[in-house]
Amino acid sequence: MGCGRVGAGLATAMSRRGHQVVVIDREPSAFHRLGEDFTGRTVCGVGFDRDVLVEAGIETTEAFAAVSSGDNSNIISARVARETFGIDRVVARIYDAKRAAVYERLGIPTVATVPWTTERFITALGETPRAPLWQDPTGSLVIARLDVHDDWYGVACAKFQELTGARIAFLQRLGSPVLPEPRSVLQAEDELFVATPAANLDQARVTASQPPTEGAGE
Repeated sequence: MGCGRVGAGLATAMSRRGHQVVVIDREPSAFHRLGEDFTGRTVCGVGFDRDVLVEAGIETTEAFAAVSSGDNSNIISARVARETFGIDRVVARIYDAKRAAVYERLGIPTVATVPWTTERFITALGETPRAPLWQDPTGSLVIARLDVHDDWYGVACAKFQELTGARIAFLQRLGSPVLPEPRSVLQAEDELFVATPAANLDQARVTASQPPTEGAGE
C-alpha cells in the first residue's frame, strides 16, 4: 500500500524476485513510478478500505507492506491486514519513532524512517549508534553494538557475557564478521555486536565501557 519512491522500489524488487505483487495507491499517476519490468497489478483506492483490499487480493495474500507517506494510513491498513484478514507478515513504515515502538509491542514490525536514517548517518560518521540495531516485536530483546574498554581485550567471550549480561552475537574483526565460541578471546579493535534483554542494554554499555573486574581474564 503506497506507490511513492519506497513503495515503487519495493514492489519492483519483489516482482523481480518472482513474487506476484499488487500495489494500492489513491493516485493513479503514482503507478508511473513502477519500472518497466514490474509484472504485477495496480489497484486505485484507499489502502485501508476493506473493499479495496479485497479487490487487491488480500484474502489470499501472504504478506502486506504499508509504505505510504502517512503514519495513520500505514498503521490503520497494517492493523486491518493483520486483525481483519489474518495476514501474518505485515510491516508498516512509520515516521514517528514513539508510535513505532508502540506498534512493535502490538506485534506489527515497523520501519521508523527518521531514526533509522539518523542512525545510519551516525555510523557512517564513525560513532557508535545508541539505538539498537534490531529488536524483537515485543521490544524485550535487542541487538546492539557496544564500545568496550581496552582492558577487555584478552577476556573470553563467556566471561564478557557473565559480567555484562550481554551475549556476543558476532564480532567484526579486521573487516570480517566472526561468530565467536564461548572460549574465544576478545582482541584489539574488535567491534562487538551483542544480544541482550532491552532492560539490560544501558547497564551492559556502562559495564563494557569500564575495565573488567579483577580476575575476569581467568
